[in-house]
Amino acid sequence: MNAVAQEIKEINLEKDWKNAFPLIKQLQPELNENSFYQLINEMIPQGYKMAGLYVEEKIVAIAGFSIVTNLYFQRHLWLYDLVTDHKQRSKGYGKVLLDYLQDFAEKKECGTIALCSRFDRTEAHRFYTEKMGYEKTSYVIKRNLRKLEG
Repeated sequence: MNAVAQEIKEINLEKDWKNAFPLIKQLQPELNENSFYQLINEMIPQGYKMAGLYVEEKIVAIAGFSIVTNLYFQRHLWLYDLVTDHKQRSKGYGKVLLDYLQDFAEKKECGTIALCSRFDRTEAHRFYTEKMGYEKTSYVIKRNLRKLEG
């Protein structure tokens, strides 16, 4: 059996955002291309990066993340987005990306990888906790603010 060529590469969001958008759209269906582009252009100066897993030169999974520091987690990798193309799930691609991020975080002297996941994403929770060894430690609590009219 021939090995499938796979590679993880950082996605240059300023140039290659159109390649990342279809996968992000699977995770965040309310986004359109314009809002995605505007948001990542605001996030990039804040340290947001995206890594893609390419199989035979086709992107099959992506992770959006940044290295941040706060009092709770101290220096850590915050995982904003992790999505595998719905046609490519259950092939171990999410694990490959998380292993890559763990190595990346350790090289950047992070002590933790943390993320937020919506309550309804029970399959994602099972993936993180049962398959990848993550633990549920807290809730994210938010309050929506009225939008400023411009």
